[in-house]
Amino acid sequence: MEGAEGNSGQPGPAERSHRSSVSSVGTRADVLVYLADDSVVPLAVENLSSISAHELHRAVREVLQLPDMALEAFALWLVSPLLEVQLKPKHQPYKLGRQWPELLLRFTDASDDDVAMDEPSLQFRRNVFFPMRRELQIYDEEVLRLLYEEAKGNVLTARYPCDLEDCEVLGALVCRVQLGPYQPGQPAACTLREKLDSFLPAHLCKRSHSLFAAFRGRGAKAGPGEQGLLNAYRQVKEMTVGDSEQETTLGSHYRAYLLKCHELPFYGCAFFHGEVDKPAQGFLHRGGRKPVTVAISLEGVHVIDNREKHVLLGLRFQELSWDHTSPEEEEPVLWLEFDGDSEGTPVNKLLRIYSKQAELMSSLIEYCIELSQAAEPALPQESASGPQEAPSPSPPPTQRPKLRRQGSVVCSRIQHLSTIDYVEDGTGIKRVKPKRATSFFSRQLSSSQGSYTVVQPTDDSLEHS
Repeated sequence: MEGAEGNSGQPGPAERSHRSSVSSVGTRADVLVYLADDSVVPLAVENLSSISAHELHRAVREVLQLPDMALEAFALWLVSPLLEVQLKPKHQPYKLGRQWPELLLRFTDASDDDVAMDEPSLQFRRNVFFPMRRELQIYDEEVLRLLYEEAKGNVLTARYPCDLEDCEVLGALVCRVQLGPYQPGQPAACTLREKLDSFLPAHLCKRSHSLFAAFRGRGAKAGPGEQGLLNAYRQVKEMTVGDSEQETTLGSHYRAYLLKCHELPFYGCAFFHGEVDKPAQGFLHRGGRKPVTVAISLEGVHVIDNREKHVLLGLRFQELSWDHTSPEEEEPVLWLEFDGDSEGTPVNKLLRIYSKQAELMSSLIEYCIELSQAAEPALPQESASGPQEAPSPSPPPTQRPKLRRQGSVVCSRIQHLSTIDYVEDGTGIKRVKPKRATSFFSRQLSSSQGSYTVVQPTDDSLEHS
């Protein structure tokens, strides 16, 4: 399990994966590998018990006739409603499948009955360690389609929380892919008026009923989100001759969808389940906990409120220190430490994330930082190369600030979190009093890249109250 990514209790791709991928066992077996659009790639393999993820990955690429880039862009995952694990090339899927109950007991809070009933399937999905800048170099339509289908599923299930304006733009591209170029009163839109959740996340569809009536031009008024989707659909640009000889029309829309998703700070993340403390409220100062999703990518960590569909905390690796604890008689905890203030006083804030996947999350953070530091020496040479290094298909800089709009779902809401605040008073790190503190965690991005200065561990133990 070293270096693998997991997820527990998450909606989305896992919900449709509760099915077996192996129909027979022996010297020859039929293996089903599921794609992001829920289609199936059947494989007949020999020596199933010893075949590696790399060999199965190659077999899928051959069936789909994917280019070599797919080796890096995609990975095999074992997925069930309870847990998601990205496999390393050397992993043997069949053996991990046999160990699935042990993995569930170790990394989830599932009941014994749920563990007994759960069975993983093999999925061909985006590799968490595939950089977005490499994605910009892809022109193969089938690779773009698979990435598009996966991203679309994550948007529609709100695994990728999006502002309404961005949902409209993304939904319009889905309309273009599924319905063709916009045409006033087109019959296809009328026949799909009950399938609005194909274009917008379900929590936005609840207040959307008249979009396709607006398509038909019968005078029915669309709600704000529906009208925005309709307007965005009208504005979807078609590829003209000379735009790109490498890309088909549909490929250009897949790419446009992915580029818009690149603006989301959690695109391409691995997702984990956890809980955080609520701020104390009311006369009795009752708090409790709220379920969250922890999204970890090559760039940083985001904590997402499962119910409200918005970000509670977003940190780049340069902005945090972390550790995890797994005491025998207490819950495992992932600790995130970051800069903040308490009534105007600069402090270190500690966030506790309760999760049986704390160890997995900590290992993934460490590995992502190692990858970023390994790539760092190439950066000065790249910047010295000047304008020729700028990728032409990257989105205009003006698109970035849009996601910084006030109240955006991707902005941090630290006031909705209960944190432990610390400062350094000259003799040790203690609860909030005066002065700015330095980190007492040793696990962090190198100080040359971040704003923290590593301090030597003391005998003081981590406070758990």
